[in-house]
Amino acid sequence: MTGGGAGGCWRRNSAGRGLGELPRWWWRRLRRRQQERILGLSLTMPTVEELYRNYGILADATEQVGQHKDSYQVILDGVKGGTKEKRLAAQFIPKFFKHFPELADSAINAQLDLCEDEDVSIRRQAIKELPQFATGENLPRVADILTQLLQTDDSAEFNLVNNALLSIFKMDAKGTLGGLFSQILQGEDIVRERAIKFLSTKLKTLPDEVLTKEVEELILTESKKVLEDVTGEEFVLFMKILSGLKSLQTVSGRQQLVELVAEQADLEQTFNPSDPDCVDRLLQCTRQAVPLFSKNVHSTRFVTYFCEQVLPNLSSLTTPVEGLDIQLEVLKLLAEMSSFCGDMEKLETNLRKLFDKLLEYMPLPPEEAENGENAGNEEPKLQFSYVECLLYSFHQLGRKLPDFLTAKLNAEKLKDFKIRLQYFARGLQVYIRQLRLALQGKTGEALKTEENKIKVVALKITNNINVLIKDLFHIPPSYKSTVTLSWKPVQKVELGQKRANEDTTSGSPPKKSTAGPKRDARQIYNPPSGKYSSNLGTFNYEQRGAFRGSRGGRGWGARGNRSRGRLY
Repeated sequence: MTGGGAGGCWRRNSAGRGLGELPRWWWRRLRRRQQERILGLSLTMPTVEELYRNYGILADATEQVGQHKDSYQVILDGVKGGTKEKRLAAQFIPKFFKHFPELADSAINAQLDLCEDEDVSIRRQAIKELPQFATGENLPRVADILTQLLQTDDSAEFNLVNNALLSIFKMDAKGTLGGLFSQILQGEDIVRERAIKFLSTKLKTLPDEVLTKEVEELILTESKKVLEDVTGEEFVLFMKILSGLKSLQTVSGRQQLVELVAEQADLEQTFNPSDPDCVDRLLQCTRQAVPLFSKNVHSTRFVTYFCEQVLPNLSSLTTPVEGLDIQLEVLKLLAEMSSFCGDMEKLETNLRKLFDKLLEYMPLPPEEAENGENAGNEEPKLQFSYVECLLYSFHQLGRKLPDFLTAKLNAEKLKDFKIRLQYFARGLQVYIRQLRLALQGKTGEALKTEENKIKVVALKITNNINVLIKDLFHIPPSYKSTVTLSWKPVQKVELGQKRANEDTTSGSPPKKSTAGPKRDARQIYNPPSGKYSSNLGTFNYEQRGAFRGSRGGRGWGARGNRSRGRLY
């Protein structure tokens, strides 16, 4: 990624291709037109009858067709005629093109004139025939021309251009890619945008014999050049392109992609939480990296950055996406990555930062007055969604340093943590019972209402937290339990049956027992009846999912200082 700018955010130079960078064939064609105007040349405009007569001469000549250069020139001159003459020329020129290599340049220019005609039917016919010109050294030029024609607003023309590009792709994939990437790197914004879109949607439709290993290597090489200067939306599309390549499905291939994403995320730079573009860039990059992580492709570099740079600034994060809970988005991504974290250099330091952030969302029980009532006016707010993410991340990283709670914390700190866990677990139990009661007996369509969907997710969250808290209350703390994060897909199970089996499938405690150790039950704060049930009907769990905002709206702003409107 090219650095610089406010917060080092992504950008794309909007200057496009300068006049001096136009291809040589374009200049030759321009000079030819200028010469015609200056000299007042008036090419002979053949009639429909003359076109048919010269077509017949060429068709009857069979193997000696190349000897009738004058007849082919008459057909080329047909592009200067009327509508009927142009339509015939659009069909006849490509039919005999291969027999007159010395007129190749003139023939392609003539067909291009037809591709720019005011009559849409002539344009469509000319575009449809363009693949016939894609022979030998002409193919990259034809690919370049077709890529530029992607900017058409006519849907039928656009489909013809797409089909033509696919057609020449099957002839010569490398040559076609040369034309496409030439326009992506140097073309106008609309052409660049649609060329990238073409690659992201059409490559996956090509057969294996077209997308060979060598072709995929070329795509990767050229994509790296483009990624030096892209917008956020373009980056997402290129990750879609690259992650779909067969050669990058291996462990080493996935590792290459992770390194590409890490470079774009600028993980070497200090994080700026007040810059919404930079926050968005980090989240977008991380979303692209998460599906690539596995037990062999580690997330260590990203997890380290989140712990060191992002968590301490969690409350200061800003986002350009309206209505997005940016803090929850960050915590969800961290939780997903934590499962695949490898050996971390500063594990204890980062685990402590994660632990301290977890404490912020696990309140101490309110102080009791002499009469046993709360001394304060309000119960602490239990933020289940945040705690699920933080507790899961701590549980995953804690496996790598299992004595953290017992050996790395002093006795007072550990006692304080257990009191918080006990208080949270007690509230959790009340809420789980309320949710189960609300969902009891509901199956099928009844569970598909918006209200019940929220309750089902809420039950999943609270069950997950419950299992993790039970683990941490073991002496010594255990890190063996496995849970599926509430927003991640699980195997299909009848929800009615799942509710009945919840105690065994999720590791939830029996209804009459809390998640904490019974020997310390006397220390748990007893909330008055109904304290947690009052919010049941208006539970506001965020259902955006981990990837909201990844492809829409702003991306990383514009290329350079100019905003880019997305057409589709």
